[in-house]
Amino acid sequence: MVNTGESRNTLRLQDNCVYRPMNTTIPVEIASVLLPFAAVFTKPVWCHVQTLLMGAILTTGKRTITSVLVVMGLNQEEHFQNYHRVLNRAVWSSLEASRILLMVMVKVFLPSGPIIMEIDDTIERRKGKKIKAKGIYRDPVRSSNSQVVKMSGKRMVINEIKVRNL
Repeated sequence: MVNTGESRNTLRLQDNCVYRPMNTTIPVEIASVLLPFAAVFTKPVWCHVQTLLMGAILTTGKRTITSVLVVMGLNQEEHFQNYHRVLNRAVWSSLEASRILLMVMVKVFLPSGPIIMEIDDTIERRKGKKIKAKGIYRDPVRSSNSQVVKMSGKRMVINEIKVRNL
């Protein structure tokens, strides 16, 4: 994360990542949290991930790729589709990223007291032929003891970390 001095509005975040429109640096506190995730991505994808994460922090309202690019000053980027491809085509392991996130959270919160972990599941309503792992599940919110309501979507397991005595 070095300001290269190439021009007033140029910032080089890491290994040939050049971002012209926005003149900002990633704070050390944020960079220290993001650095363990670099191993999950290839170098070109990691450049886009850094931009998307900073934009997601800075944007207000919906955090879509488009709104992130607007807030980062990249809404006129010629190859804007590369930012969309981080989520739908780039090869990276969300399981590995989840493992790293869990380790970072435990490292941050463990000194402050006991950690209570809860596991829950939820159904994300998704439609379309290309949705992987889609199924028909019992909707716990709409169902009752006498009536079962089923819905189509993806079942996701959520691991919650609750911390006391902050």
